[in-house]
Amino acid sequence: MSANLKYLSLGILVFQTTSLVLTMRYSRTLKEEGPRYLSSTAVVVAELLKIMACILLVYKDSKCSLRALNRVLHDEILNKPMETLKLAIPSGIYTLQNNLLYVALSNLDAATYQVTYQLKILTTALFSVSMLSKKLGVYQWLSLVILMTGVAFVQWPSDSQLDSKELSAGSQFVGLMAVLTACFSSGFAGVYFEKILKETKQSVWIRNIQLGFFGSIFGLMGVYIYDGELVSKNGFFQGYNRLTWIVVVLQALGGLVIAAVIKYADNILKGFATSLSIILSTLISYFWLQDFVPTRVSLCRQARVLWPDLGSRQPPTPWFKGFSCLSP
Repeated sequence: MSANLKYLSLGILVFQTTSLVLTMRYSRTLKEEGPRYLSSTAVVVAELLKIMACILLVYKDSKCSLRALNRVLHDEILNKPMETLKLAIPSGIYTLQNNLLYVALSNLDAATYQVTYQLKILTTALFSVSMLSKKLGVYQWLSLVILMTGVAFVQWPSDSQLDSKELSAGSQFVGLMAVLTACFSSGFAGVYFEKILKETKQSVWIRNIQLGFFGSIFGLMGVYIYDGELVSKNGFFQGYNRLTWIVVVLQALGGLVIAAVIKYADNILKGFATSLSIILSTLISYFWLQDFVPTRVSLCRQARVLWPDLGSRQPPTPWFKGFSCLSP
C-alpha cells in the first residue's frame, strides 16, 4: 500500500507540474475576444480553493466529525494567534511568487521557464545553509554549480536565434527577471516554512490553511492595488473560462501534491519526477504550443540542468529534505 501511494503521488506530481506550466502558458498566450483573465484574481481563487481542500483533509483526519473539526480549527488557529501570524511572512512571499509565475509564463516558453525555475534548488540550498545551519558536501556544491551553469546556457542565445529574439528581447528580460525573483522567493519562503514546521507540532494541513488565509488577504490587496479599475469595470471573474479554472485548480493543488510526495516518497524520486516533468514540458511545448524549437545546443543545455537530478550516484542526505518546500 505504501509503495502504491509513493508512485501514485509521484505520478500526480509529474502530471500536476507539467500540466500547470503548459496550461498556464497556453492560457496567457491564447488570443480570444474580450478581456483576458486577471492573474491577480486567479491567485486569490487558488488560495481559497487550497483552504477548502485543507479543511476537507482536516475534516477527514477528525473522523468526519464537524464538532471535532471545529475544535481543531479553534484550538490550532484561533487560540494560537502568534503561531498563526508567523505564517504571514511566507504567505506574502508565496502570493508574490504566484503572481510572478504568471508574468514569467506570459513572456517565456514553457521549456525555458521549467529549466530556469530549477534555480530554486540553488536558492533553497543557500537559504538552508544560512538559516538552518545545514552543511553541504562537495558533491552537492558541484551539482548546484552545474545546475547554475546549465541555466545560464539555457538563457544564452545562439547565433541563429539572435535575429529572431531581437524584437522580443524586452519581454524575454521581463520573463527572466520574474522567474529569477520567484526562485529567490521560493527558496526563502520554503526554508522559512520548514523552520516553522520543525518548531511546532501542527499538521501540514493546518499550516496550509493559515498560509491560504493570509495569502487570500495579500492577494485581495494586490487585486485592489493593481487591477482595481479593471475589476470594477468588468468584474472579478472577467475572462474566466474552462481553461482558466483548470489552471486555478492545478495551482491550488500544487502545495498539497508536494506535501503528499514528501510524506509517501523520497527526494531522489522527486528529482526524477521533476526531471520527467521538464522533458514532457519541452516535448509538449514543441509539438502543441509550438513556442520552443529544440536544437542540439538547447538539448545539451537542458541536459546540464537535468544532470543534478538524474546523475546522483548516492542517496539524498538529511539536509536535502529542506529542498522540498511546499510552494507551487
